[in-house]
Amino acid sequence: MVHSDRRKWLALALLCLVQFMVVLDIAIVNVALPSIQLDLGFSQDNLQWVISAYALVFGGFLLLGGRAADIVGRRRMFLIGIVVFTAASLGAGLAWSESSLIAARAFQGLGAAIITPAALSILSTTFVEGRERNIALGAWGAVGGFGAVAGVLLGGVLTDALSWEWIFFVNIPVGVIGFALAPVLLHESRDARVQRFDLPGAVLVTSGLSGLVLAITQAGQHGWLSAPALTVFALSGLLLAGFVAWELRHPDPLMRFGILRTRTVSGANVAGFILGTALFSMFLMLTLYMQQVLGYSAMKSGVAYLAVAGTAILWSAVAGQLVTRVGVKPVMVVGMAMLTAGLVFFTQVSLAGSYLGDLLPGFLLIGVGIGFSFVPISIAALAGVRPTEAGLASGLINTSQQIGGALGIAVLSTIASSRTESAVASGTLLPQALVDGFSSAFTVGAFVAATGVIAALTLIRRHELESVAPEVVDVDEALPDAA
Repeated sequence: MVHSDRRKWLALALLCLVQFMVVLDIAIVNVALPSIQLDLGFSQDNLQWVISAYALVFGGFLLLGGRAADIVGRRRMFLIGIVVFTAASLGAGLAWSESSLIAARAFQGLGAAIITPAALSILSTTFVEGRERNIALGAWGAVGGFGAVAGVLLGGVLTDALSWEWIFFVNIPVGVIGFALAPVLLHESRDARVQRFDLPGAVLVTSGLSGLVLAITQAGQHGWLSAPALTVFALSGLLLAGFVAWELRHPDPLMRFGILRTRTVSGANVAGFILGTALFSMFLMLTLYMQQVLGYSAMKSGVAYLAVAGTAILWSAVAGQLVTRVGVKPVMVVGMAMLTAGLVFFTQVSLAGSYLGDLLPGFLLIGVGIGFSFVPISIAALAGVRPTEAGLASGLINTSQQIGGALGIAVLSTIASSRTESAVASGTLLPQALVDGFSSAFTVGAFVAATGVIAALTLIRRHELESVAPEVVDVDEALPDAA
C-alpha cells in the first residue's frame, strides 16, 4: 500500500514530535538536579542515578527494542513504547522519594528504548531511499540535535517558572497525542520471514549492554580501576562475547552481523559513538560551569542555550539540503570539525567569564556542528539497509550514541573533578580550581571530537550511500493495515 504524500509527511511530523520528547528527557533533568535533591532529600551519591537510571535502561534495551520492532511490528512497538514512557513520566512527576524517582526514570528509559528504534525504522520504511528519505532523515536529525539542547533549556525554564515535576509532566500531552494519532497516520510493518524470537540472544545483549553502561557509570563514580567497575566491566564483556558466539550459530539471530559489513553503516556507528561522547558530556560541563562558576540560575542557564538551539535548527535544515547535493561525507566532516572547534573554544573559559565572550561564539560553533553531524549520521546509519532490518539498524545507531554519551559523561566528569581536586590541593581557590577542571575536560572532549573527523573521512563510502537497498519484503503488505 502506497502512502499518500500528505500522510507521509504528517507521519514524519508525528514521529519527530515523539522522538523530541524522548531526546528531551536525556538532558532535561541536568539543570533541575539541585531542586530535586532539595525536595526529595537525595544523598549526593544517589543523585547521579536520576540521570544514570535512564541511561542504563535506554542504552541496554535499544538493540532489543529495534529488533523487536522488526519482528513484532513497528507500529505496535511504537505504541507500547509511548504507553510505557508516558506512564513513567507521570510516575516521575509524582515521585515522593529517591527510590520512586529512580524507578520511574528507569521505566522512562525502557519506553525510550522501545520508541526510538521503532520510530526511526518506521521512517526508513515509509520514505524511499534517496532524496526523499534524506529530507525525512534531515528532519529527524534536526530533532535529535535540537532536543538535546532544548532539554537543558526547558529544564531550567520549567524548574524556575513552575517546579521540577513539570519537566516530567510536560511529556504527558505529547504521549497522549502520539498514542491517538499513530494508528491513523502510521502503517504496520514487520519482518515476516522470522519464525521465532531469539530469547537467549535478547537476554545476553540486553544484560551485556546494561552492564556496560553500569560499569562506565561506576567507573566515573568510584574510579576506573575500582573493584566494582572492573567486576562489572568483566561481566558485561563475558555477556557480550556470549551474545556474539550465540548469534553466529542461531538460524534467526537477533542481530545479523552482516549488517556491519557495509562500511558506511559501521562508520556511522563509530561517528555516532564519538558524537555522543563529546556532546552529552559537553552540555553537562557547560551547565556546571554556568551555575557553579558564573552563578547562573537554572532559568538563566536554560535560556543561555537558546543560541545553540536556534543555530542547530537552522543548520540542520541546511544540512538536510546539502547531503542531497554534495553527499553525506562532506557534510559530516564539516559537522565534526565545527563540533571540535566549539570544544576548543570552550577550553579558554575563565573565572570572570561573560556570555558574549566565553559562551556565545562556542555555542554558535556547536550549533553548526550539531546540525551538520546528526543529519548525515542518521542517513549513513541506514545506508543500504534492507527494510526488514530497519529496526536493527536504528537500534544500533542509537545504542552507539547512548553508550558514547554515558562514556563521555563518566570520563570527562572524572577528568574535571580530578583536575579540580589537584588544583585545590595545591592551594588554588575553589572557583578557579573548577575552571581548571572544566578546561581540562573540554580539551579532552576536543580531541575526542577530532577523531570524529577522521572517522568521517576514512569510513564513509560514497558508493554505498548511492546504492538502493533491495526490497526483500514488501513492508506495507507484511501485515494487514490495521489503521
